[in-house]
Amino acid sequence: MSTVDLTGQVALVTGGARGIGAAVVHRLAKLGARVVVLDLDGAGAQRVASAVGGVAIAGDVTDPATMPAVVAQVEADLGGLDVVLLNAGIGGGQAGVDDALDVARYRKLVGVNVDHVVYGLCAAVPALRRQGGGRIVITASLAGLTAMPSDPLYTLTKHAVVGYARAAGQALAGEGITVSALCPGFVDTLLLGGAKEEFAAAGFPLLTPSDVAGAVENVLADGQPGEAWIIQPGGKATAYGFRGVPGVGGGQRPPDVVLRH
Repeated sequence: MSTVDLTGQVALVTGGARGIGAAVVHRLAKLGARVVVLDLDGAGAQRVASAVGGVAIAGDVTDPATMPAVVAQVEADLGGLDVVLLNAGIGGGQAGVDDALDVARYRKLVGVNVDHVVYGLCAAVPALRRQGGGRIVITASLAGLTAMPSDPLYTLTKHAVVGYARAAGQALAGEGITVSALCPGFVDTLLLGGAKEEFAAAGFPLLTPSDVAGAVENVLADGQPGEAWIIQPGGKATAYGFRGVPGVGGGQRPPDVVLRH
C-alpha cells in the first residue's frame, strides 16, 4: 500500500461526530489535513473537531441546501476543498418487503444514505475542479455488494451508492477527481444496536472504526476512479473485482448518452 500526505489540504467528513466518521477525522488530521466535521449533532461535531484543531458545522445532510452551503463556507473560510468523505448513514430499521412499510422512516433512510451522497458529490465537484482535482470517498457497505436479507432497504441504499460511485468515478476521472466507494463489513458502532450482543455470542469478529479509517487512508492513497474497496476483520483493504457483463455482438461499446423520459 502507498502512503498519502494531506499536509495543507482541506477535508470534509459528513457524519463525523461519532463512529467511523470520527475515526476518519482523526486519521485525516494525523495525515496533515485541516478537517471540517459536519453532523446533525452539532455538539458532537464540535467535540471531534476541537480534538484535532478542525472546524465543526451542524447541518442536516438530507436538506438539498445543506451540502452546497457547507462547501461554500469551507471554500470561503479555508481557501478550498481537496478531500471529501461522504460518510453519514443510518440503518433501515424495517423489513421493507410487505405492506407495513413506514414511509416516513423509509424516506429518511434514502435521504441520509442516498440523497446526501448525491447532494454532497454535486456540491463538492465544482470546488474540487477549482483545486485542479481531488478525492471523494463514499462510505457504503458490503451490503452494497451482496444481499443482506435482514435489512433489504439498507441493502437497496448501499447498492445505489456503490453504483453511483462506480459511474461517477468514471465520468469524472478525466478531470483528476477520483470517486471511490468503501464497503466495510460489520463495524462496532451504534448502528449495530442490540445486534452487537448477537455477534459477540456467535463469536463473529467486528471491524473497529479505526480499521475503517485505515481503509479510507488506503483508498485515498491507491484507489482508482470508480472502484469499490472492501475491508473485513483481519484482512487488508482491497479493491473489489467486479465481473463484467455480456456485451453486444462484435464488442461495440454503447454511446455515452443521458437517458431521459
